[in-house]
Amino acid sequence: MTTPVPSVLFVCVHNAGRSQMAAAFLSHLAGGRIQVRSAGSAPADHVNPAVVEAMKEAGVDISAEIPKVLTVEAVQSSDVVVTMGCGDACPIFPGKRYEDWRLADPAGQGVAAVRPIRDEIEARVRALIGELLREPS
Repeated sequence: MTTPVPSVLFVCVHNAGRSQMAAAFLSHLAGGRIQVRSAGSAPADHVNPAVVEAMKEAGVDISAEIPKVLTVEAVQSSDVVVTMGCGDACPIFPGKRYEDWRLADPAGQGVAAVRPIRDEIEARVRALIGELLREPS
């Protein structure tokens, strides 16, 4: 019997910083065992260059990522929706698991300010992976 692959959607306002880092870490660390999406309620034109640099330092290349718009379909097809400051713009559906990660916004910050945000996101993603991939008893 195959176990369904859990799916996670990370949402922030611009999909240019926090949600991009979280999605990249989850993809990198889960190795295909979790389906990953990210989106923004008001997507930016490009991913924050300081975020790209901070992630490169951590060994994860997100230079080709493009901010994506949040859709109802993305929320409906996800098991877990992690919001990061998008407030009421995120649609709520019964039966979904919602988490709100209160994190500093890296917008307008340099790489030095992004590093601690990146590190906190990585720790939270690692914990989420542990919860989602826990073997049933």
